[in-house]
Amino acid sequence: MQTSISTISARALEILQNLVRFDTTNPPGNEAPCISYLRNLLSDAGIESEVFARSPERPNMIARLQGSGSSSPLMLYGHVDVVTTAGQNWRYPPFDGEIADGFLWGRGTLNMKCAIAMMVAAVLHAKEQDTELPGDVVLCVVCDEEAGGAYGAKWMVENHAHQFEGIRHALGEFGGFSLNIGGQRLYPIMIAEKQICWMKVTFRGPAGHGSMPIRGGAMAKLAAAIQKMESQRLPVHITEPARLMFESMATSQSMVIRQLIRLMLKPRLTNRVLDLLGDRTRVFDPLLHNTVCPNIVHGGEKINVIPSQVSLELDGRLLPGYGPDDMVVELQALLGPHAEIEVVDYNPGPSEVDMDFFEILVGLLQEADPAGTPVPLLLSGVTDARYFSRLGIHTYGFTPMQLPEDFNFSETIHAADERIPLEAVDFGTQAIFKAIQRPRS
Repeated sequence: MQTSISTISARALEILQNLVRFDTTNPPGNEAPCISYLRNLLSDAGIESEVFARSPERPNMIARLQGSGSSSPLMLYGHVDVVTTAGQNWRYPPFDGEIADGFLWGRGTLNMKCAIAMMVAAVLHAKEQDTELPGDVVLCVVCDEEAGGAYGAKWMVENHAHQFEGIRHALGEFGGFSLNIGGQRLYPIMIAEKQICWMKVTFRGPAGHGSMPIRGGAMAKLAAAIQKMESQRLPVHITEPARLMFESMATSQSMVIRQLIRLMLKPRLTNRVLDLLGDRTRVFDPLLHNTVCPNIVHGGEKINVIPSQVSLELDGRLLPGYGPDDMVVELQALLGPHAEIEVVDYNPGPSEVDMDFFEILVGLLQEADPAGTPVPLLLSGVTDARYFSRLGIHTYGFTPMQLPEDFNFSETIHAADERIPLEAVDFGTQAIFKAIQRPRS
């Protein structure tokens, strides 16, 4: 890991520290002061920006740095809203931006004000140094990602699509940070993500008086359904993004782990391998199945009345290339004919993988860390990439960070004591600055 902070990265740290000090907890968000701060930074450097807002206190910003036109535009984007800190005990106040123990502490330091700071610092440096850029660099900072994007990316795509004309590739969340697996340092770069497919399942049965229990009623059917979802997976699917991810991971691993990964990619053996490895592969399981998670129960109004109807709300996630009809068929087969399944919300994502800019990002990471292995990443969650994909823009999750081996990114993001190593900011800012200079199709 690098031992000093460069000038460009020192600026990124300063920007990140200031961004953390804006409390943009969503809800309500209140991102306007934070966006105003960024616009002033850009304006002072001679970079014009525009604001687009569904609501004045929740703006989105777009700025453009002109390139030579030999390459298509590249978009750098991210969100400045953050999740709540309620009920969490922090070592340092979450909105103070404290620097201590080699870290910058605060909500958003990992997700994703760090990326915004790196991107803005790279754009400012390119402008001030009159850096030759092969194509325009479009900086887009949005609000409301943590609550679904109704005021942010979703609204921008639906109402200001012309702002993104000509853009094919973008850098956003989630990926680019180092991850140690099998003693090897990997850098997962997101190339695809799962899709939201939220559902409601209703169960019916005879009503009655609570003093006369009814066996096999609506509540019993619901309990049986939850037990089935707990004990059984939906069918295995080996999608192209998953195959690319696991095959790339296997190349850096020992012979034993490499063989297990290859067996995991054989559908008839997938679940056996996952069961054998247990919790160690918990993050892999949802990348090989469509999934449902029962999270909200509705049913009953009085304690002495047996309900005739109860319902269950499910957080369903679809693999790339699959649709809601596929989820309904698979879930119906698992739960049986008495389950009435309704799709409540479906957010489609890109079904095709675009690897055109991927190898350039791989090269940047290999230059920065020859001992690391960049790999494609299929994300089990969703990002604003799903909205921009509607415009034909492919996002690569790329917030580059070389992290200490004992630093658990997934357990620190959104948690108390969210923090980023200072040298990780240097690593990422340098990589993003180099990325905007690379020619692209």
